[in-house]
Amino acid sequence: MKKSYDDMSHYYGRLWIWTAVVMLFCVPIAICIHYNAWPGFTPVLKGLIGVAPIYWTVGTIEVITYTPMLGTSGSYLGFVTGNLTNLKVPSALNAMENAGVKSGTEEGEVISTIAIATSSIVTTIVIAIGVLLLAQLAPIINSPALKPAFENILPSLFGGLAVVYVSKNWKLSLAPLLFMIVLFLLVPSLASSVGILVPVGALISIGAARILYKKNMI
Repeated sequence: MKKSYDDMSHYYGRLWIWTAVVMLFCVPIAICIHYNAWPGFTPVLKGLIGVAPIYWTVGTIEVITYTPMLGTSGSYLGFVTGNLTNLKVPSALNAMENAGVKSGTEEGEVISTIAIATSSIVTTIVIAIGVLLLAQLAPIINSPALKPAFENILPSLFGGLAVVYVSKNWKLSLAPLLFMIVLFLLVPSLASSVGILVPVGALISIGAARILYKKNMI
């Protein structure tokens, strides 16, 4: 029996997800075998208790938040290759915007998957070139003239995307934007917890959309 596109996406997606998990565990195991140094269960558990809950929380939030945007194949590919917030999600959203398709549709799924795959390939090539030319590029990258530019790559990337989406849905964007601006002004230390605050902004936007819809403002 011929499997559907979604069935094949889930099959290969799960296959590569678990392959990535195995490969991640292989690295520390290989190091332990090579140096014959086994930390033991208790030290590993103590280390995990300090950091794992944060990553589990962010990971769960990213799955709930990004999967509806990226689609089935795009989500599997994005979570295997990583760096969703900085690269994969902006690439997918920008590609769907340029193609004139919406997330959650079959067209959006195809465009999202192609965009994420292209982003992964380009990222791998750029990293490979950077590693090979690290010695030559280090003085340029660390120069005082370029330092401010590298520190503002992420804000400029999301700023460009925000202009497009905010201009089209400014009524829906107003509530989460004002909330986040006030929150970060009052508690600047929360800037390092952006991943956790993404669903908070989404919930505020949904709530505001519901109120505006009830008042026939959208």
